[in-house]
Order: sequence, then structure tokens, then C-alpha cells
Amino acid sequence: MPRIIRGGLIQVSSTHPGTEPLDTIKQAMIEKTMGYIEAAAEKGCQVVCMQELFYGPYFCAEQEIKWYDLTESVPDGPTVQLMCETAKRLGIVLVVPVYEVEQAGVFYNTAAVIDADGKYLGKYRKHHIPHCQPGFWEKFYFRPGNLGYPVWETAVGKVGVYICYDRHFPEGARCLGLNGAEIIFNPSATVAGLSEYLWKLEQPAHAVANGYFVGAINRVGTEAPWNIGEFYGQSYFCNPRGQMLAVGSRDQDELIVADMNFDEIAEVRAVWQFYRDRRPDSYGAIVAP
Repeated sequence: MPRIIRGGLIQVSSTHPGTEPLDTIKQAMIEKTMGYIEAAAEKGCQVVCMQELFYGPYFCAEQEIKWYDLTESVPDGPTVQLMCETAKRLGIVLVVPVYEVEQAGVFYNTAAVIDADGKYLGKYRKHHIPHCQPGFWEKFYFRPGNLGYPVWETAVGKVGVYICYDRHFPEGARCLGLNGAEIIFNPSATVAGLSEYLWKLEQPAHAVANGYFVGAINRVGTEAPWNIGEFYGQSYFCNPRGQMLAVGSRDQDELIVADMNFDEIAEVRAVWQFYRDRRPDSYGAIVAP
């Protein structure tokens, strides 16, 4: 029997402008996303991932300390606890991107991974932190990740996470493969004119080079008051051959669903022996200062 896993990706627009009270924004975005999680469960999804910093707008378009108030501890904060309860109730694996506080003044761009029985398995912290125009001032908000490239054994298989800007760095994508990942989720917030031409190039290339599935998520719409550009959606799943299995629209709130045959991983790796033929003894320059 083929090992078929049904996955879901949630891409949505912001419910409120960034000038509204933070609690209002956060509650509305959580409620909106919860509706899509429920819909995913009804459609038989076994694993679901949301967009980067899902319970707010992409606030990194400005540098204001008020946004620090969106942080939560992981896993003890209310959002991850809610998602643990939801995962257990619906019997699905959830990847939950949040704004994490470790201690006063120490913040990370984080995704929690929750198994289908509601158990919190661990978290990934975004490693590569951009600080560039137009309006991606992330070093003001996040420390670089320090937990490595973990992979978790879940009810659907071995799941890893890479977050947004990370996708431009093949080194971490390789590490996730070496750690046994069968599927990588990349929750993102990226706008047209900056990286759209790379969106369907880089991550399918990671899938091919490492022989795993990828679920890439981007939000949609423009976000006031910053209006740094159009978040162009087009969330997708691709297989280890780099082929698109399902692609979302450019401008609509949407649940993207795909059935993935995880048996393809072994089939592809048997043909393309990239792990066998690697030469780590010759790669020192990659990690040289």
C-alpha cells in the first residue's frame, strides 16, 4: 500500500491594519486561521501548516517596540496550548509559527510542531534573519535561531521546518535532509518584486537535492499602514522530483490541499544517489569564516 499523506497549507490576508490594538488583531487572526484548520480536518488533512507569524500582520515592515507585546513563550503560551488542544481534538499534526519570547528582551521567530495526539514535540527557530529594504527589519525583532535543524517523528512521518528567508540558504535545507526529514514546511511572508521569481525555483530545488517533500506557505494581500508590497500567495506542495502537486491562488484566502506519496522518497533516492555521492570532506569552505 502506498504511504499517502494528505497535507494542508493555510494562506490568508491580514484581518486588520497594523494600527489597530494588538489584542484585536491577534484574536481575529487566530479565529480566522482556526476556521481553516477545521476545514482542513473536514477535508481529511493529516498535517497542516500556517504562514509565518500567523496571528498578526507582517509587523517587521517597521521598527516599533510595541510589537514585542505579541510574543509568547513556547510551548506554554496560550496560542501553542490552544493548538495542542486543537491537534488532539481533530487528530492532525500542526506546524504553528509564532513570535516567541525566551526571557525578557530575547525573542525568536519560531514554529512549534505538535503531533496528532496533541503532544508538543519541539520548536524550530529561524536561523537566517534579514534586515533589508523594502521593509524587512527583522533583526530589530528576532535573535538568530540556536536550536539547530531538528526533525520530529510525527503521526505522518518525519517533519522539519525552515522559515521564510531561510529558504535562500541550501546549507540548512541539506541539514534537514541529513537529519531524516521526509517533508519540510517553510512558512513565509514575501512580496512581489522582491522574491517572486525565486518562489517556485529555490524550494523545489531543495526538494530535488535532498529527496523530500516541501510545503511552502505565503500570505496574501497588502497590509496597511506599511503597504510594502503585495504578498503574492501561491503556497504549494512539491514532491522530491520538484514537481508541483498543488498551488494556491495569488490573491485569495485559501486552504491548499495535496496528497503526497511518501514512498516516492525512497524511489527518488534510489535513482539519484545524492547522499551516497556527497563529499563532506571537501566542503570546508562552506562553513569557513
